[in-house]
Amino acid sequence: MDTVTVTVYTRTGCVMCGATFRALAKAGIEYQAIDTTGNTDLEKELRASGALQMPVVVSPIGTWDGYRDDRIRDLRDHLAAAEQLSA
Repeated sequence: MDTVTVTVYTRTGCVMCGATFRALAKAGIEYQAIDTTGNTDLEKELRASGALQMPVVVSPIGTWDGYRDDRIRDLRDHLAAAEQLSA
């Protein structure tokens, strides 16, 4: 798949973040991880935007928080469809 901008906001020791990283990698989706540990301003911004838990994933199909294998599958399918259209 083409490189796509997916950002994962994470925190040190976050189990669900690790699961999200593994699922994204398995789906062939490249991402940028941003560790929010110790950055209270960034964590406040994420909470203010509605995030209740980590990780917070920002992708072309939307933003979600927590481990969401359904959203990762949707993202994979979206990227595959977009790749087919551009071929």
